[in-house]
Amino acid sequence: MVVNRGFNTMQKKHIFEVFFREKPAMMLVELKNAHNSVYASVLAKQIDCTYSHVVKILQEMQKAELVEFRKEGRLKLLELTNKGEQIASNIESIRSIL
Repeated sequence: MVVNRGFNTMQKKHIFEVFFREKPAMMLVELKNAHNSVYASVLAKQIDCTYSHVVKILQEMQKAELVEFRKEGRLKLLELTNKGEQIASNIESIRSIL
């Protein structure tokens, strides 16, 4: 008897979340794939998260030199640093392998 040891979609999602916290990882990926400048409020909607939680995560990412805030008038735009871009690319690669 042959047993299929492949993961189904739910198992793949779970194993990904074992290695990465979903929201912070998806924030980096969303920023990487953004075609325009992104605001924290837009990012919160894209990843289905509260604004305050997104800001808290972004502050940690800024300390780790993964994102930068750029002021435009009263607005703060988000940009990935080179380091953040590399990590986002690797997250996408790992996710596609899983």
